[in-house]
Amino acid sequence: MTTSGIKVVFLDVGGVLLSNGWGHESRQKAAEVFGLDYSELDTLHHFIYNVFEMGKISLDDYLDTVVFHEPRDFSREEFKTFMYGASKELPDLLAWLKSWSNVCGFRIFSINNESREINDFRIEKFGLQEVFDGFFTSCHVGMRKPDPGIFNIALDIAQVKPEHSVYFDDREMLVKAAGKMGINSFHHKKAEETIKILKNLKK
Repeated sequence: MTTSGIKVVFLDVGGVLLSNGWGHESRQKAAEVFGLDYSELDTLHHFIYNVFEMGKISLDDYLDTVVFHEPRDFSREEFKTFMYGASKELPDLLAWLKSWSNVCGFRIFSINNESREINDFRIEKFGLQEVFDGFFTSCHVGMRKPDPGIFNIALDIAQVKPEHSVYFDDREMLVKAAGKMGINSFHHKKAEETIKILKNLKK
């Protein structure tokens, strides 16, 4: 692995800059707050989340299957508000990137698995446009990591060779998937470690 000649930085979002948009912890909390059977909710989620994150169905379609397949004593809007509120900024890295992106000289893109509505909310809420030059999100490209296609699209549109790019993800399986494409890939564990690697790219 070499980081000489790097032109583009690719980053995952959930688990790196922000909490996961609608991960298992958020679903467990939702079950507690709204009095749902978590086992049923999780089963129905896994039944449909692939097409949801690939932008094939809307958030309302997802909720029709996973939550509102029977009458509830809470509204759809209450549940959506909870879903959006589950997104939190993780410490240190995002704020640093907002400054670094202005002076680093690299183009920066996200490669992320996310549904359309939650993706749009998170971009706006956390000012991700201040960091990223573009977003390769599963809901827009119709593929989910670890599909090699999403990495190929990112490389093709960014017009960069794999060896001239780096990628950070909190899930080791996805780090390996990007590495198989020839991308210099790093397992994000702590903000300070990732910041150190990014700073060293310019040396």
